[in-house]
Amino acid sequence: MRIEVKEGSILEVDADVIVNPANSLGIMGGGVAGVIRRQGGEEIEKEAMMKSPIPVGKAVLTTAGKLPFKGVIHSPTMEQPAMRTNADKVRLSVKAALELADKEGFKSVAFPGMGTGVGGLNKEIAAKTMVDEIKKFKATSLERVVLIDIDKEMVEAWRKEV
Repeated sequence: MRIEVKEGSILEVDADVIVNPANSLGIMGGGVAGVIRRQGGEEIEKEAMMKSPIPVGKAVLTTAGKLPFKGVIHSPTMEQPAMRTNADKVRLSVKAALELADKEGFKSVAFPGMGTGVGGLNKEIAAKTMVDEIKKFKATSLERVVLIDIDKEMVEAWRKEV
């Protein structure tokens, strides 16, 4: 499985599906989730909320609405909106998203920094946790993981780990 690191918007990435660092309630208020909802449409949030509660360590797939993806994977890094998170929750979140993307037969998945926005996790810790989990994962269908963020610090932290 190839890991690519890019600086830019997750909404413009070339991937089958994108990952939303969600909360367990499926509410898409701030950060990456808010951007996905605003650009993709309310139906993404409505479907995520219908599939909630989503425990940390589990993930759900929804429509991508108006976005050019085959779906959005909602993988909670926190239970409630705008909660602080930690490396253990990010690890579980990344693993759950990879498992779901692989199970659904997708070839590529894109992740933003997980837990680094409203979750408040240090970018270096998040990068190490994410890359460790991706490298450990044994994929059957996934061929490519794209780590993409508009935050230069996050991108540099991933580059150091990859």
